[in-house]
Amino acid sequence: MSSVTGACAAAGLLLVGPHVEPLLVLLTRAPRNLRLGPVRDWTPAMAATAAETRIFLEVRRQLQSALLILGEPKEGGMPMDISIMPSSLQMKTPEGCTEIQLPAEVRLVPSSCRGLQFVTGDGLHLRLQAQAELGTKLISMFNQSSQAQECCTFYCQSCGEVIIKDRKLLRVLPLPSENWEALVGEWCCHPDPFANKPLHPQENDCFIGDSFFLVNLRTSLWQPRPELSPVEMCCVSSDNHCKLEPKANTKVICKRCKVMLGETVSSETTKFYMTEIIIQSSERSFPIIPRSQFVQSVITQCLVQLSSARSTFRFRIQGQDDKVYILLWLLNSDSLVIESLRNSKYIKKFPLLEDTLKADSSSAWSAIKVLYQPCIKSRNERLVSLWESDISVHPLTLPSATCLELLLILSRSNANLPSSLCHMNSFQVAFLKM
Repeated sequence: MSSVTGACAAAGLLLVGPHVEPLLVLLTRAPRNLRLGPVRDWTPAMAATAAETRIFLEVRRQLQSALLILGEPKEGGMPMDISIMPSSLQMKTPEGCTEIQLPAEVRLVPSSCRGLQFVTGDGLHLRLQAQAELGTKLISMFNQSSQAQECCTFYCQSCGEVIIKDRKLLRVLPLPSENWEALVGEWCCHPDPFANKPLHPQENDCFIGDSFFLVNLRTSLWQPRPELSPVEMCCVSSDNHCKLEPKANTKVICKRCKVMLGETVSSETTKFYMTEIIIQSSERSFPIIPRSQFVQSVITQCLVQLSSARSTFRFRIQGQDDKVYILLWLLNSDSLVIESLRNSKYIKKFPLLEDTLKADSSSAWSAIKVLYQPCIKSRNERLVSLWESDISVHPLTLPSATCLELLLILSRSNANLPSSLCHMNSFQVAFLKM
């Protein structure tokens, strides 16, 4: 009780009623007239229409805390009752009611309310203790223990085209880090026994890199064919006479949808990017996953696994041409985000985000929280140069089109956040769904 009283006094609020636990209720008409009060009875007719008020809740599982932002009322200071209960949030106005049921593993502690303040343009901010169970452990995009010894089929994620059919993988092995040859040189007192010996998978092998798979296509039923780049001018004589010659291109594209799937590494070895391929047991059918959801899931797993294994939290997202598209800083991976009335103004314009049309008026999802800087059109060139020379920054290579897709997803997430959470120093803030 004392913590609530102190928080209310600090924010200039009035505490009404002898009992606040286990239910905390806020009644607001305008920013200067916020006060706490007891629950009132509401008619079913009032609950029939949803109140168009924004609710944003970020729960940090490891810290056992939550940030709650209750959207600013409509112009004119419409009266609003806000009820915070251990398992739900409720906002009631004369026009209707919005209620969000929290996930079963999340419980709020209403009496722990602190840091109450009203932020113009955002609404009411407050922090609470939250009892939340840790999320399930992330599963690798390629489950090494279960997929090995099984017949697998490789699909194009975008259209479902079969790339490799019924491939039995006897060995599924992680590749060493990109700088493994330099480390061998430091540790060996004799000439490097692995010099000039690239790691190529055999017929029934699959090697896993940071963001790609290496497979051997020698006996595949379907061979992705590299496409040739447009011809370019190259000088072939001392008289400066030039002729057109094709430039070698190692891109591997899908026959059906023409999406870039990977690159040829050698005559038998192909690199497939994780964001473009779904590997499924041949006994199962192709899973239809919205593109935005799939890209976020793959990227979050890559970032979390890399940060855990190598203690690195800054990443350069670059295309297969080594062009940097995004500078990304991982803040935390234990967030549970709950929001209502998500902004849909970007959905109609960008088909990539069409899966959000199926979302309910409220949703809860596990996410990672990141800072990012876009680097397209020569933006942030100086910062890019600094990060490229910093050995603690890890490069993550993806197809150029996927880098742009990821930038669009980040921008949409940032645009939907409360305005006070959109920026941190010079970086933009975003959440990526797990």
